[in-house]
Amino acid sequence: MDDKDWEIFKKKLNVKTGIDLQLYKEPQMRRRIGNLVTRADMNSYVAYFDKVSQNKEDFASFIEYLTINVSEFFRNPDKYDIVEKEILPYLLKSSPKLNIWSAGCSIGAEPYTLSIILKELTPNVKHRILASDLDIDILGKAKKGVYSENEIKAMRPDRKTKYFDKTPDGKYAIKPEIKSVIEFKRHNLLKDPFENGFDFILCRNVVIYFTEEAKDVLYTNFFNSLKPGGILFVGATEAILNYRKMGYTSYKPFFYQKPVDYKPAK
Repeated sequence: MDDKDWEIFKKKLNVKTGIDLQLYKEPQMRRRIGNLVTRADMNSYVAYFDKVSQNKEDFASFIEYLTINVSEFFRNPDKYDIVEKEILPYLLKSSPKLNIWSAGCSIGAEPYTLSIILKELTPNVKHRILASDLDIDILGKAKKGVYSENEIKAMRPDRKTKYFDKTPDGKYAIKPEIKSVIEFKRHNLLKDPFENGFDFILCRNVVIYFTEEAKDVLYTNFFNSLKPGGILFVGATEAILNYRKMGYTSYKPFFYQKPVDYKPAK
């Protein structure tokens, strides 16, 4: 598995999926994908890619592994306590109908968590929650909205009962009233254009393998996508050290705000 093999692999992956590994940390990604190649008893990234490309299910599993789709409802409950009791009430004061983006939504746990919170905070208001991910198969799972006990383990029992229907095989199906506000969309954070006018953007546990340069571009794009006063929420290990340089202020740890009085330079 030499450098030439890796470069050809990256090009083939980009052509087929739009995933540009130039924007990811190379040592970590080579090691991560190399583990798959070794487990498959192969000695070439390209040979492995050609093999998994021949089977739709195998390729879907490879992309899921590559894009790190691990999620659960109310992940880091202490942070969601801040979202529920401080962030959303603050945003609702200036925007009665919120425009929210769950970027890199994975299996849908994050946008559905927000929908549940907003249902309780504003029962008669229909907010908009955009949920996007690169992985089309994971988006399919998110749209179905059916989860295991483990994926909703951090949720209060009363919410499990109120917002989910138990399926015959012991899983939990999210109720239509919670699904109805979610708009699912395939989106590549490192390639596709961004919408504007968001009150709240969540991008958590997504950028772990991005290069520092790619992160800076991403967080700058999020800044431009927020309304003045809007807030970006990142993962518990993803503090933005140079947030001031991008224009943000620190609202709370891991919550970054676009200044309320922000006006773009002419």
